[in-house]
Amino acid sequence: MTIGRLAARVLVGGLFVGHGSQKLFGAFGGPGIEGTEAMMTSLELRPARRNAVLAGATEAGGGALLGLGFLTPAAAAAIIGAMTTAIRKVHLPNGLWSANGGYEYNLALIAALVAITEDGPGPVSLDHLLGIERKGPGWALAALATGVAASAVAIELGRRAGSPTAEATAPATPEVSPYPGTAGDPVTSDDGVAAPTDGSSADGSSADGSSADGGDAPGWAGHA
Repeated sequence: MTIGRLAARVLVGGLFVGHGSQKLFGAFGGPGIEGTEAMMTSLELRPARRNAVLAGATEAGGGALLGLGFLTPAAAAAIIGAMTTAIRKVHLPNGLWSANGGYEYNLALIAALVAITEDGPGPVSLDHLLGIERKGPGWALAALATGVAASAVAIELGRRAGSPTAEATAPATPEVSPYPGTAGDPVTSDDGVAAPTDGSSADGSSADGSSADGGDAPGWAGHA
C-alpha cells in the first residue's frame, strides 16, 4: 500500500493547497482574500477577515502537511474541520448529491482523510523518516473528533460575534461588485451597474410609484 498511500496523500493534499491558494491569493481563478471575506460574511462566520485568512491557511497548510506526510493526524484534522464547516454552512440543506450542491464530495474527502490517518502516511513521508509516525484507529478517531469540534467552535464563535457595526452600515457610495453580472447581488444589478440605494429603480422611478420627473411611473412600479 506504499504507492496507494503516497498517491492519496499527494492528490488530496495538493488539491487543498490549491483550494487554500484560491482563497488567499486568488490563484487558479479563486476569489482571493476579498472574495473569501465576503463569503465568510454571507455565511455569518465573523470576524469575516480573520475567518477568511484562517480558512485559506488551514486548507493550504493542511494540504501541504498531508502531501509531505508530516504531522499527518494534525493535517487530517485541519482539513476535516474545513470540510465539516463547508457541509454545515453550505451543502447540508442541499442534500447528499453534488448534482444538487450537496455534500457527497466533502464526505468522501473526510472518509479518505480518516483512512489515511488510520493506515499512516507510509514509508515515503517525513513522519516515517523522522520516526514520529502516528497511526491506528485511535489516531484516526482523534483526527475526526478534533476536526468536527474545531468546526463547531468556529461556527459558534461566528454566531456569537454577530454583525459588526462596520459591516452593518451601508457605504455612502454604491460599490461595484467583484462579481458583476451575478444574479441576486445586493450591490449591483445583473448587468454589473451599481443599483440605486435611495429606493428608486434603475429607470428613475421611486418605490412609491412616482418617476424622477414628477410623472407617474408605469403601472408595475411599486408592486414588487
